[in-house]
Amino acid sequence: WDTGSTDKTVEIIKKLKEAKPDKIEVKKVGEVDIEEFTKVRQAMLDKTESDWFLIVDGDEVWWEKSIRGVVDLIQKEGDSLETIVSPYYNIVGDIYHYQDQSGGNYRIDDKKGHYNIRAVKRTIPGLHLEKPHGQQGFYDKDDVLIQERNKKGRKFLDFPYLHFTNMRRSSSRSFDISVPKRDKKLKYEIGMRFPENFAYPEVFYGDRPEIVSSPWEKMPFVYQMRAILETPFKRIKRKLVPSKPGY
Repeated sequence: WDTGSTDKTVEIIKKLKEAKPDKIEVKKVGEVDIEEFTKVRQAMLDKTESDWFLIVDGDEVWWEKSIRGVVDLIQKEGDSLETIVSPYYNIVGDIYHYQDQSGGNYRIDDKKGHYNIRAVKRTIPGLHLEKPHGQQGFYDKDDVLIQERNKKGRKFLDFPYLHFTNMRRSSSRSFDISVPKRDKKLKYEIGMRFPENFAYPEVFYGDRPEIVSSPWEKMPFVYQMRAILETPFKRIKRKLVPSKPGY
């Protein structure tokens, strides 16, 4: 469902739809604010009929092995589980760098860092969404966040994905900041470098239409210089001032 994209998102979705006509449902919702965004996601949840569903944002890229890992776990242990947590690499600067765990604000059970619930059992009693975009969460009938329900119904997997939430995701900065709260996401930070032989998700090595930019571009020089200046202060702040999830 598209919420008023002003860049090439709709055009790209149409090409995906052509390639996978039975796998993708396209609906133009129109531009929404942070409150309406939650209502749209609730409408999507209401239309979901499967026993489980995956939460995959447009700024996530998954390995095929990671997807299979989640699906296999649901098929084997889905009756006794409610949620599945996946780790992720938080990309900063360019595709060659990622943020260390100290930059992750999500806390689930005894883990804190770059973790997120990515598979949810639809039959959790009273499952619904609350709060505006940026603070939004899934709650049960008693208004308890699903990550705060009994940990016996939750499992952590070792199959990661790449998360581009802190990267520019449009062809220009002006397009990016037109999206609600997107201006809060772009980070100037020098992350840890992936090994030279790091195998990225398979989709990056496949063919792509001309309207899709190359993912292999390195961070601009101006970005790099600003990131070099800001990174030490960010790391000191993380040690001294606890951060909360959301934005």
